[in-house]
Amino acid sequence: MRRRDANAGRLALCLALSVLWPVAAQQGDPQRQWDTMSAEQRQAWQLRQRAWDALPLAEREDRRARYAAWRGLDSVQQARLRTAAEAFAALPVAEQAALRARFDTLDAMQQRGWRLGPALGADWPRLQPLFAFVPPDERVASLSLLRQLDAEQRDDLAALAQRLPPQDREAFRRDLLAVPTEQRGAWLRARRAQ
Repeated sequence: MRRRDANAGRLALCLALSVLWPVAAQQGDPQRQWDTMSAEQRQAWQLRQRAWDALPLAEREDRRARYAAWRGLDSVQQARLRTAAEAFAALPVAEQAALRARFDTLDAMQQRGWRLGPALGADWPRLQPLFAFVPPDERVASLSLLRQLDAEQRDDLAALAQRLPPQDREAFRRDLLAVPTEQRGAWLRARRAQ
């Protein structure tokens, strides 16, 4: 059982890594980085900027979304992904390719879900029915709520998300947001038991 859990965990981290790690190295203070660059480094940066500008709009938007997702993760999740990146880099090339191919077979909704980090990314396919169409003014609060839930609470919420008819999801989500943080676990368990 532990071997299976370890493999599932490794796959989850590799999948999250596939989505988020390419932007992880872009952190830092851009002005300070520029000031410390040599003339050759600045020229190389300008070449990369031109290459960026030449990318199709959809690719630039995807990369911006990945970068925003990376910045939205807390330091613990970022550290977890850095560790996973090291483990991923140590894998044989064939195994890396197999994991990337497996990720590529996921639909776009699942791939975007991994941008939420390893824990939420793994749960996203089950939570998505409840959170896929959140009004813009509720997105920050909804994401904050999801990040505050532990694994058991996310499991309760996912079970409820699967049972709720589409017309009841918005009201349920608003009710959930109104529940005080310290009462959410009990509230979710009670709703699931109904």
